Amino acid sequence: MAESRGSTRAQTREEKKQARAERRAKRGPGMFAQMKQVYKMTREQDPNIPWTLALIFFGTVLVFLLIGLLLNNWITFLLIGIPLGILFAVMVLSRRAEKAAFAQLDGQPGRSGAALSTLRRGWIFEQQPVAANKSQDVIFRAIGRPGIVLVTEGPTSRVTPLVQKEKLKYKKIVPTVPIHVVNSGNDEGQVGLKKLTKTLNKLPKQLTQQEMHQVANRIDSLGKHNNIMSALPKGIDPMRMRPDRKGMR
Repeated sequence: MAESRGSTRAQTREEKKQARAERRAKRGPGMFAQMKQVYKMTREQDPNIPWTLALIFFGTVLVFLLIGLLLNNWITFLLIGIPLGILFAVMVLSRRAEKAAFAQLDGQPGRSGAALSTLRRGWIFEQQPVAANKSQDVIFRAIGRPGIVLVTEGPTSRVTPLVQKEKLKYKKIVPTVPIHVVNSGNDEGQVGLKKLTKTLNKLPKQLTQQEMHQVANRIDSLGKHNNIMSALPKGIDPMRMRPDRKGMR
């Protein structure tokens, strides 16, 4: 009996451990684990980042300490300087991490879509390409207050036919909405990944927030309709189908 109870307790402990591990996996890495991953990734691209962060932190603390000594209240200013030093160091780390991430993405397929994911509020973008060709040139789409923005990935001359097809498609759906084309890449006349989001945000705003969402909803609904139409057998048009009145009787 004692052995069976011991085995049951051990089994219960293992089940609890597995349940905790599953909950942690669902939550994902915590804040400190994420910061550690970001730091490692940044250090691979920027080996001097430890010295930069240390200089910012200790420099900030030293400045506040000197101000506190001059005002004969160094303890208060030291307590202010420490969290501010951490804050400034984290801000610099986030900027360097963004540059490091773009450096890792450079040259990889789908890099433009990853860069678009850093857009802030006011944009609706597709995570998957909206058009592609056999040469793996792709087009990503973003919809914002400037209108529809097509972000290309590939040589400009080779991706131009894709752009023209996309333009014709949107002209039929939303003919009055402006369409912008941004060619991403490192060649002449193209926009690098680091400047991609800034380029989009600098485009002239011509739509309201409400109009922007209306355009996105219209394109999305018609896109779903086209997918349904393509899945139907040829010769069947649901818009022309009529109920069989004799059968209903």
